[in-house]
Amino acid sequence: MDVTQDERKAGPVAYLALAFAAVFFSGLLGGKAWYGVFDFTTLNGAFGKVVSGVSQNGEVLKTSTSAFRGVGGNGAMDGFLFALGLIPAVMFALGMINVLEHYGALNAARRLLTPLLRPLLGLPGTAGLALIGSLQSTDVGASLTRNLADEGLLDESEKDVFAMFQFSAGAMITNFFSSGAILFTLIAADGRTAVPTSIGMCILVMFVMKIVGANLMRLFIRFTQKKDRTVQGAAS
Repeated sequence: MDVTQDERKAGPVAYLALAFAAVFFSGLLGGKAWYGVFDFTTLNGAFGKVVSGVSQNGEVLKTSTSAFRGVGGNGAMDGFLFALGLIPAVMFALGMINVLEHYGALNAARRLLTPLLRPLLGLPGTAGLALIGSLQSTDVGASLTRNLADEGLLDESEKDVFAMFQFSAGAMITNFFSSGAILFTLIAADGRTAVPTSIGMCILVMFVMKIVGANLMRLFIRFTQKKDRTVQGAAS
């Protein structure tokens, strides 16, 4: 008799792989320190800069740089280069999730996180890694979610709910800290605190509203499905 994914037990190695995956995709170890080798974004790297302009100030030449996409791009050409920048992250994320799945990380996530995610978001525990990854990178979240959908671990309604969660304040941790917005919203021009709250509270509000948005989508899906069944019942 074959053992299905739901029947397999998650051993210590599976939970260890799950813990590693949570840390790896969360961005907690990001940076240039030695432990950055255990962070997805650090290992994924970045494209180098190219010279985009030269100016002369007296006898000194000054150069300005930009990303490999350059500046002022538009249309299909710029879209192609943007897509080219996504390929390394998507391939790397899918490769890592396949390795972690081999060691039982997804099975451990299903058993450990389903009791939390099912009532909270209506999602199976296997979506836990994609959820964690989406907080750091929209590319990671999207690629892991697509992998779950291809394997039949998310149905259509769950995909819609999960998409709502991810695209509400997408990659909130990375974007919140890298955009520099916190410098302008929490500190006034004279250096005094402009908002009487902490950065942690701001992140918490964003995360809570992502959950609220996902549950609004759940309610909408339930309402439309119930309406469709009512119409079909009346027609028959």
